[in-house]
Amino acid sequence: MLEEALEHLVTGIVDHKDDVQVRRRDNRRGEVLEVRVNPEDLGRVIGRSGRTASALRTVMGALAGGRPVRIDIVDTDRVR
Repeated sequence: MLEEALEHLVTGIVDHKDDVQVRRRDNRRGEVLEVRVNPEDLGRVIGRSGRTASALRTVMGALAGGRPVRIDIVDTDRVR
């Protein structure tokens, strides 16, 4: 449910809607939602001074109902 909600929010922000991917991973510290977007939309998702990313994290934290949820915005241009 959280993945779909986050994908819906991010899709409303970006220009390349087909490139939005949200993947869920569980680790010992809680749930991690990984967001991948087109490199051209990365700035839109992060926002000026990280305000958009912070707002997304706040909304998702409220939807999680107290469960620990982390949101990672992955830079797909960087090679690991």
